[in-house]
Amino acid sequence: QLQLVESGGGLVQPGGSLRLSCAASGFALEDYTIGWFRQAPGKEREGVSSISKSGRSTIYCDSVKGRFTIARDNAEGTVYLEMNSLKPEDTAVYYCAAGRLVISGRRLLEWDYDYWGQGTQVTVSS
Repeated sequence: QLQLVESGGGLVQPGGSLRLSCAASGFALEDYTIGWFRQAPGKEREGVSSISKSGRSTIYCDSVKGRFTIARDNAEGTVYLEMNSLKPEDTAVYYCAAGRLVISGRRLLEWDYDYWGQGTQVTVSS
């Protein structure tokens, strides 16, 4: 059974850091592009970052560039999202998603992602 499980969320003060993990089971992670998305209360879900199957290509939304870093360890079956200099506006439920055939220009859109985790809450507040 294919499954994605996020972890690492929590409460952090502004300027702090968190590392989210997305653990895959039931499929070969290296066959999938992985994306991180987030949804804040009252807002639509948005693409945060995506990493190619090999890990050589990454992309970020403008609001997190320079603060977030995505990485993957295919041997471990895990994708990470390192989040630094966190801001209150980063507060959201964060989801990871896997897509086997994600078109390059749509990596921060939900359309091509087939499988989703249940999400992990990130709250940035003093």
